[in-house]
Amino acid sequence: MKPTRGHKKEELYNQVLSQLQSRKDIVLESIRRVEEGLNSESKSSAGDKHETGRAMLQLEREKLGRQLKLIETDEKTVSRISINESSSVIKLGSLVSTSQLNYFLSVAIGAISMNNETIYAISMSSPIGQELVSKKVGDLIQFRDQQIKVLNVE
Repeated sequence: MKPTRGHKKEELYNQVLSQLQSRKDIVLESIRRVEEGLNSESKSSAGDKHETGRAMLQLEREKLGRQLKLIETDEKTVSRISINESSSVIKLGSLVSTSQLNYFLSVAIGAISMNNETIYAISMSSPIGQELVSKKVGDLIQFRDQQIKVLNVE
């Protein structure tokens, strides 16, 4: 049995949340390993080599901290989506079918395969997301030298 569009939207929403959680888990584990490395580096006293190693670990921790912040921002964006709400105008949380591809306007996760169909979870600030926002069924957009028609919005 093929899921209804409402169930499809809920499944997409859950897959986006799951992907974000997986990314967050990986970053948190990496931060934990860097913290362990910093703790073991502070027990060492090998001079310049020690300071270089410690500086590299601190840079890595900062980079991971920025990644974690981006994931948390994405989580906040996704939390604003109401999967039971339907709109004729494309906005955050819309499931959009076009003459080219299918999109779920949420956060940039990329391709999600579901029931022999590929749906792209995209950010509203992505180039295609910016073109789609505020459009409705029947509207045409110009994207990368192609004319794309909005076929369905949920």
